[in-house]
This record gives sequence, structure tokens and C-alpha cells, in this order.
Amino acid sequence: MEVIEAILTRRSIRKYTTQDVPDEQVNILLNAAMHAPSAVNKQPWHFIVFRDRAISEKIAEFHPNSYMLKNASLGILVCFDKNLQHDKGYGELDCSAATQNILLAAHGMGLGAVWIGVFPREKRMASVHSLFNLPGNIVPFSLIALGYPDEKKHFTGRFREERIHYETW
Repeated sequence: MEVIEAILTRRSIRKYTTQDVPDEQVNILLNAAMHAPSAVNKQPWHFIVFRDRAISEKIAEFHPNSYMLKNASLGILVCFDKNLQHDKGYGELDCSAATQNILLAAHGMGLGAVWIGVFPREKRMASVHSLFNLPGNIVPFSLIALGYPDEKKHFTGRFREERIHYETW
């Protein structure tokens, strides 16, 4: 799949088959994540891969938009280290790029994935922090549900020419 095609056709997939995603594919996804751009190349990200359904069930107790994790082959928690980010606010930007790389790589590999927001919701962040026993300097940013898709979403154009401005507003 070409890059532009992947960008234009990627959709949030929330239904998955029961087929497991092999560790080799997970490593490819994480490699793609770690090749995202980051401010001053600090690469402050950390990733927790989880397959334990009990974790997904606990997340669903406090995160109302995470129901798809319960049927996903796995989840990935994307976090950043406050001590490694370039400056305050850059960890979030860096993890956004890493999260998007995972989503695009998953799509290119025939997997389905969806970005589940954690940051900046304080209660969600605190609950994730506690559940995964994160050190104090680690900030949970996003969750990603992954699996083989059990739904197909069609291409819908999102290009809005009226949102483009040249030189000034």
C-alpha cells in the first residue's frame, strides 16, 4: 500500500476478529512508532503492549470510549517520559506522531486499529497511571486497540478547500 493511499483510506476500526496479532507484527508497529518525528529527536515515548482481557475490562470501567479493547487482539498504551521530552508540551506532540504511525502501519499491514484518547483527561490519566503502575515521570497519552478487522469502512473524502488559506487568512 502506498503512503498516500494509506493516509487517505485509514479509518478507525472498532470491531475485530478473534485472530491474534503475532508478536512479529507488533514489533513492526512499535518500530514504526519509534520512527516518528520528535522534538529535538528526544524520543520520549514508552509503550506498554497488553493482551490481558482483565486489563481491558478494567479500562472499560473508567473509560467510556474504550469498549472495543475488550474484543481487540491487543492494546498498546502510548506514554511519554516528562524527563525525556524536549520541553513541557512536546511529549504530547511526539506521542501524537508515534500514535499516528502505529495507526498507519497497522492499516498498511491489513490490521484494524483505533486511537482511544487518554490525555488530557485528568481522571482517565490518573486511572491509567494507577492501573499500569506507571512511574511518576511517565504520562499516559493514548490507548490503541488493535486486531484483524471485522468491519469494513468505506472511503469518505475529507478534503475541504474552504479550510485552506494562502499567505494570510
